Amino acid sequence: MVEELLTNELERLRQELAEHERRAVDRERQLERFAADLRDTFRREREQAQAVRDSWVATVRVLINAVEARDAYTGRHAERVAAYGLELAAGVDPTMTDDPQIEFGFLLHDVGKVGISDSILHKPGPLTRSEWNLMRRHTVLGSEIISEIHFLARANEVVRSHHERWDGRGYPDGLVGEEIPLPARIFAVADTLDAITTERPYRPSSSVPAALDEIALESGAQFDPQVVAALEEIPLETLELIRGGTAAEAA
Repeated sequence: MVEELLTNELERLRQELAEHERRAVDRERQLERFAADLRDTFRREREQAQAVRDSWVATVRVLINAVEARDAYTGRHAERVAAYGLELAAGVDPTMTDDPQIEFGFLLHDVGKVGISDSILHKPGPLTRSEWNLMRRHTVLGSEIISEIHFLARANEVVRSHHERWDGRGYPDGLVGEEIPLPARIFAVADTLDAITTERPYRPSSSVPAALDEIALESGAQFDPQVVAALEEIPLETLELIRGGTAAEAA
């Protein structure tokens, strides 16, 4: 009787163990299928994300081409000032350089100039007060052009606010200090550096050191002191490379 009970108990335990093993195998297969599904999902998401990024870049390129078609100088200027801006952004807040919208904003800052008449945009001499008021509208026009493009929301901060001043005397909104979006504060310095070191029809270019001195004088007035300090930390040779059109080497 005892032997029979032991035999039955052993058989029950064997069956129970076999059932546990079967369930373990089933769970392992389910996990393998789940892992495979996850890998496939991640792969599709990466492909979709890349496709979205590609479409973003294509859209930005179309807008930049529209600006360049109006003014060939603007294209070269946009590339240089974007390179200066990214160098500055890395010194002020390195996380900004991971956001493609920041570079898009730098490249598209003058997109509103597509709405400015050629007689003003290409005038060889000084602008009249009324012409200057129309020219200043390029910040608002640019902001309106890209306002419906959701992936350029942060880029729009640069487009609209890159002519604001730290002391509140800029345009179009008269923002003061940290009211101005940081990307726009960074760009304002980069834009001025490129303007001073580039020859224009109405004045010769200055050297990079001379431009740095001029910008330093406006720290706390036109420019955010933090951004000016970051500019002073960038090696002179890096700035010279960007000025010379070899920004890729500088990076």
